[in-house]
Amino acid sequence: MSAGASGGNIAGKMKPRVRVDVAFVAGADQALPLPSYQTAGAAGADVCANLDAWERLSGIELAPGARALIPTGVRLAIPAGFEVQVRARSGLALRHGIALVNAPGTIDSDYRGPLGVLVVNLGQEAFTVTHGMRIAQLLVAPVVQADFTLGDLDDTARGTGGFGSTGGTA
Repeated sequence: MSAGASGGNIAGKMKPRVRVDVAFVAGADQALPLPSYQTAGAAGADVCANLDAWERLSGIELAPGARALIPTGVRLAIPAGFEVQVRARSGLALRHGIALVNAPGTIDSDYRGPLGVLVVNLGQEAFTVTHGMRIAQLLVAPVVQADFTLGDLDDTARGTGGFGSTGGTA
């Protein structure tokens, strides 16, 4: 699998592009689309639930408060220096209370295993994830790695103030 950068032209404006190679996992429904952007200005590419064969007709039901790992049926080859962030879809969150447990999730450039989406039902009614449903968004982002070293820390106005220390009430 190869990965690299290229340029893209949408509405006359150049957008930076990064190639992310995709492979289906064994048993995945290859008739479902690869992750894709739904509009020219979309930051995230929608990814579909690609359920195991025995779950495709019934779906995966999430009771209120329940969580599940939803398979997407794909693996990614993310270029070095980048990550893919897995984020919730706003419509599912608004209408049904469907969120991601570890939002945003991070897929590292050296991971090549199956992509799963860890969802939770924060709504008040059961929700069924159906085969082919757009379940999350994937955002490709650059990564900067830090060198963590022992050293003297400078003083700031906030200092050691922790949770809620910047004032105000929610």
